Amino acid sequence: MISRIRLMQSLTTAVLAVAPVAAAHGQRPGGPGNGVDSALYVRTTPPTDPVIKAMWAEGMEHGQVMTLAQVLLDSIGPRLNNSDRFDMGQRWLIDTYKSWGIPAKQEQYGTWKKWVRGPTHMDLIFPRVHTLEAVQLAWSPSTGNQWVEADVAIIPPKTTPAAFAAWLPSVKGKFLLGSALNPTCRSNAQVAEFGTEATQARIRAERAANTADYADRFLQGGNRYAWPAEAGVAGVLTSTWSGYPGINKIFGSPQQQVPTLDISCEDYNLLYRLAENGQSPRVRLSAQSQDLGEQPVHNVIARIEGSEKPNEYIVLSAHYDSWDGATGSTDNGTGTLTMFEAARIIKKLYPNPKRTIIIGHWGGEEQGLNGSRAFAEDHPEIVANIHAGFNQDNGTGRVVGVGPGPFVEGTDALVRYLKALPSEATGQIRMSGMGNPALGGTDNASFQCLKAPVYGLGALGWDYGGTTWHTNRDTFDKVIAEDLQYNATLVAMLVYMADQDPKMLSHEVGPYTSRGQPAEWPSCPTSTRDTRSSTR
Repeated sequence: MISRIRLMQSLTTAVLAVAPVAAAHGQRPGGPGNGVDSALYVRTTPPTDPVIKAMWAEGMEHGQVMTLAQVLLDSIGPRLNNSDRFDMGQRWLIDTYKSWGIPAKQEQYGTWKKWVRGPTHMDLIFPRVHTLEAVQLAWSPSTGNQWVEADVAIIPPKTTPAAFAAWLPSVKGKFLLGSALNPTCRSNAQVAEFGTEATQARIRAERAANTADYADRFLQGGNRYAWPAEAGVAGVLTSTWSGYPGINKIFGSPQQQVPTLDISCEDYNLLYRLAENGQSPRVRLSAQSQDLGEQPVHNVIARIEGSEKPNEYIVLSAHYDSWDGATGSTDNGTGTLTMFEAARIIKKLYPNPKRTIIIGHWGGEEQGLNGSRAFAEDHPEIVANIHAGFNQDNGTGRVVGVGPGPFVEGTDALVRYLKALPSEATGQIRMSGMGNPALGGTDNASFQCLKAPVYGLGALGWDYGGTTWHTNRDTFDKVIAEDLQYNATLVAMLVYMADQDPKMLSHEVGPYTSRGQPAEWPSCPTSTRDTRSSTR
């Protein structure tokens, strides 16, 4: 998931469920779209459709999603766009689909820098010995087959352009600190609970001032990727803290030109204080990686062909790529697994759908929805004939929100689908009203902007934004088995119900608004097809 955390906008909607169930759970979940009051629907009889009943039993009693999750998240691991692990996982997806009798293939949409992560190890060696918690950022250059030992430097305060130019030669061969000093690595919750008003105010003020000041110092050099390399630094050390002890956001850029690492909040502060106080910190680093250059990059596309209306489509959508500070388990391993297991359930219990079902495992979402946008651009005949679609990309949590987006027929369709499901499947789901299309953030935006009804599924947060979204702690143990099993089963049933519609849903959309006023439908962003064109 890119740019921001989609725990979805708050709803003012009613529940598509049995009211006592929702109340008992005390849920006030977020959901996709702008909330508009809608009717309360209560199921009073169990579902009668034998396929729905069979799907519920298969997914909830005989599900395979956690077995699949262990392979994807533990064995294959992180899936940085076009990395070696990205490729290995795509081959595994295709082979597993084949074993289920579902054709799947890699479909090239462009090229991207291919990068292979190796081991990283970093120690403070003066004024004392301490092993640092450090991780090489994605696409960072290697130190080669050697250890690099060097002093640590900070950019002096109150730096004018002239002072910066005078200082710059002194940083050659040193490790440059690229982030501000954090006044504390205690969580905000601890500060709020135990800190006096004065303590809380001091921490807020220092954090804001330090961040602004050091960013200004760093920008004195111009392009943040170019000037450290031109100055000949040994590497750049950064720290992107999540707000929780031990948890950092781990990103990277193919524009990096020197070894670049993220250091834990605690260890980074140590290096900063030592350097700031003239205590001559010196570190030793081995950061191994391979840059294999620009190479083809792919989506994985699986298809279950329609038996009656093969040129109408139902799309299952989730991005497959991840950042690689951990294993990308909840962003977006769980979304990938939701659609993967849903496809298995559908093929087993509804092998001959009327419409063609397409399962898209998109690459390059973290760099700007590139895989799904490229697919939509390359397949206008599919986009024009999408009957319905479902996208999931906001953590492991149980789906609790769905909405029609901008589509006029979306509300009635979703209500109809959900009313056919077991009450256990809809007891916590709240449905939002119509709103503007998604324009970014996750892959349903690639379709909604083109007026194709691919709906977002909003999930319970499980503190996603702070603890797993793009962090070094997004690992298998954060997956909640019951929630993931439920999500896959829900998607399988929604696909089945959508396929029962006698005619294709209209792509008609409601009026677009900007700041509460009617506006022209927005232009749709295009995909970035190669690393050289990327600014991220």
